[in-house]
Amino acid sequence: MRWTSALAVAAALLLAPAARAQQAAPAAPPPGARERFEALSPQEQEAVRERWRQFRALPPERQAELRQNLERLRAMPPEQRAQVNQNYEAFHRLPARERRELLERFERFREMSPERRAQMRQALRQIVDASPRERARYLENLRRWRDMSPAERDQAREEWRQRRRR
Repeated sequence: MRWTSALAVAAALLLAPAARAQQAAPAAPPPGARERFEALSPQEQEAVRERWRQFRALPPERQAELRQNLERLRAMPPEQRAQVNQNYEAFHRLPARERRELLERFERFREMSPERRAQMRQALRQIVDASPRERARYLENLRRWRDMSPAERDQAREEWRQRRRR
């Protein structure tokens, strides 16, 4: 996966609950919702009904979280909302294996402490803001890191720590 795709997907995942909420659980139907629903094919109407049933089956706190995400999405400027939607669609075009991996990584991100998440966001910003050459170097280092065995990673960490102490 190219780095731009990875960054787009990361952004999509950060706002994916809002995009899903927009599709599945409007807090109050937006103007024209009834007309748009009635214009759908019977299969599409059934898909909407199923998403509504799934939403209603969620615990109240999860429903509230999705509604908050929807409000955040609705409050965004149209350009930003369009970008979120594009990222969300890009995520769903990925192969199932890559979507699973990203969701697992995102879940690990959500489990991090707020301080660690802030560090990760800052690192991502640095990558995005880096020159193409610096970004390519970072991504190559990342690829090499992933190709290492756990023992090789431990050895690399120890060498890095020793260099920092000097």
